[in-house]
Amino acid sequence: MRIIVCGMGVVGQSFLKLLLASYTTLYKNYGIKPRVVACVDSKGITYSPTGLDLKKVLAIKEKSGSLLEYAGYKLNSRNYIEEIDAEVFLELTPTNLSNAEPGLSHIISALRSKKNVITVNKGPLALSFSSLIELADYNNVMFRFSGTVGGGTPVLEFAKHCLKGDKITSFTGILNGTTNYILTRMSDGLPFDEALRDAKEKGYAEANPSLDIEGDDAAAKLVIMANWIMGYKVTLRDVDKTGITNINPDEFSRAASSGKSIKLIAKCDKKELYVKPIPISKDDPIYVNGTLNAVTFRSEHSGEQTIIGKGAGGMETASSILRDLIEIKQNMTNYQLN
Repeated sequence: MRIIVCGMGVVGQSFLKLLLASYTTLYKNYGIKPRVVACVDSKGITYSPTGLDLKKVLAIKEKSGSLLEYAGYKLNSRNYIEEIDAEVFLELTPTNLSNAEPGLSHIISALRSKKNVITVNKGPLALSFSSLIELADYNNVMFRFSGTVGGGTPVLEFAKHCLKGDKITSFTGILNGTTNYILTRMSDGLPFDEALRDAKEKGYAEANPSLDIEGDDAAAKLVIMANWIMGYKVTLRDVDKTGITNINPDEFSRAASSGKSIKLIAKCDKKELYVKPIPISKDDPIYVNGTLNAVTFRSEHSGEQTIIGKGAGGMETASSILRDLIEIKQNMTNYQLN
């Protein structure tokens, strides 16, 4: 299975490390012989039709921050996605919720050239979910994105596969680990600025944490879930969104007096989509602290089901990519047998 990896940040490098560690198991259990034929970062493309030396790629990336020193084929073509022969394209560039670029163009090019696509980039899905699904179906290729929600925690798979035969009617969750950590610290008495600084020092918040603290990241995940799980056709514009920057510290005291705490809650219920900080009971199944995520699904027959886990992390997110890769391989095998 030939793979193009576009985006060599923490997730991209973690995925290559995971491939190296899992190579024997992937072949033994799933019949997958992964061959990364191209890696792309902001400086350029490194390509080998017979497969790149992943240990060498990682060493060069760690040493110089760029792939340009790799002694392989150098491609300067802007059409490399179409020109390189590969079965799977990984779109791992940073999320852009303004116009979803460059990820959106990358995914469209890959789908049009009949490559299966895996992404952890929320931007294209938050802004153009329906059209991308239609494009994948039209070109008879698979488009997978389990890492966009929950990181390594299989939130989308749980809802889509484990609750088959039932109808999910609504879901409520904590979908952003950074804000959950900040709110946890604020419930301990820290002012917002100090809690944010603490989150940055521990590596939970970016230097520019606006996507998290303004609620945009949680809203993007909510849109992806509503479309994929509930069959809606919504975008970010359909979400009633409030971040955590203007919470009055007194709200934590009032919530605590009634056995509650403030959490940034994302909810989908009868096409009502919102992300906002609200008090929830400490007995609620989704009440989790630190950087954990949690989602409760409500369905017609099986009642409430809650899934809890880490929402981010390089290796955790890489594990979701590997799950998607295995699913694509299994579907390709079934298609060939039929």
